[in-house]
Amino acid sequence: MTIDFLTMPDNEGYFGEYGGQVLPPEMKKIMDEINEAYDQVRKTEAFQKELSSLNKDYTGRPSPIYFASRLTEKCGGAGIYFKREDLNHTGAHKINHCLGEALLARYMGKTKVLAETGAGQHGVALATACALVGIDCEIHMGEIDIEKEHPNVTKMKILGCKLVPVSRGTRTLKDAVDSAFEEYLTDPVNFFYAIGSVVGPHPFPKMVRDFQSIVGYEAREQFLEKKGKLPDVITACVGGGSNAIGLFTAFLEDQDVKIVGIEPAGKGLDTEEHAATMTLGTKGAIHGFECYLLQDGEGNPLPVYSIASGLDYPGVGPQHCYLKDIERITYETADDRECLDAFMVMSRLEGIIPALESAHAIAYAMRIAADMDEDQEILVNLSGRGDKDADFVAQRLGL
Repeated sequence: MTIDFLTMPDNEGYFGEYGGQVLPPEMKKIMDEINEAYDQVRKTEAFQKELSSLNKDYTGRPSPIYFASRLTEKCGGAGIYFKREDLNHTGAHKINHCLGEALLARYMGKTKVLAETGAGQHGVALATACALVGIDCEIHMGEIDIEKEHPNVTKMKILGCKLVPVSRGTRTLKDAVDSAFEEYLTDPVNFFYAIGSVVGPHPFPKMVRDFQSIVGYEAREQFLEKKGKLPDVITACVGGGSNAIGLFTAFLEDQDVKIVGIEPAGKGLDTEEHAATMTLGTKGAIHGFECYLLQDGEGNPLPVYSIASGLDYPGVGPQHCYLKDIERITYETADDRECLDAFMVMSRLEGIIPALESAHAIAYAMRIAADMDEDQEILVNLSGRGDKDADFVAQRLGL
């Protein structure tokens, strides 16, 4: 069966049986207005020209493909390559969709942009984009993540956004989403909720995917130019799933390319301290959409954990769920120990300090490389840099 992945989602926002708008009628109307505005503005020459110019001259795109020769030598077997999203302005892939969302908010005449953040990369990128286009920005962040990711907290404040600490529940990403969405509901006509991943009600999984897909289209062209062929395996970490779907989209129809998403196993899949939604979750609903979900017997989201603040979310993007079900993408896990090991090995062999989120995908590449042939290649989306994590890791490892 041939599947046209680029026609998804359907008009109701579904990827197969996942996605949609699990919302009251008044909120569905607001989401439909955003969808209509997005479909109109993205086709205009002015929007495309402005976004393309910002991607090139502001973000610094295209980000390069880098061959990690020393890491490859250590692991043996396949060559390991990185798509260097860590070199983007603000240090991660998040700027790709934040620029698009901020431009859309300006086009719609919104007065304030709201968002959640976990690791702080989305918060920094959105605060940056809002400063650029001249719209007020408010970021909600769990207290645990504020303490853990202090460098990004400082950047957000310098950039002029209002930072709202979230003390409820687990005081991490899921609760930050709840808090930001509640503020959004106080004035959805004038506020714009810039969701930070390919999650949430339609049209956000589609919209964020579209803005992030530049990662994969660049990488596909660059790899063909560099190697004369496509990589054998591509991989990226998966929390909500934006950096992963950004890389994966351009390769979905290349059946010879194995695509693998890496989830956080945390302290172990046999414990309650992980965020392996695709591995252990079941179908449910959260934050206005249907997806695989780590949930209790009554359908309530379970507390989740990851050493990487950007991955500790109990749900996952609906397109990821569909791609798992049709077996186009495989989802594996890496635990905290593997993540920290990859973080340090990458830093000391390649002189690149990766985000803890990205280190999960690096750990997977290190794990499989030796079992592959030397003429094969693995492409990892290095979704962000680890400046934000350096102090935490140093303390954790006693450096």
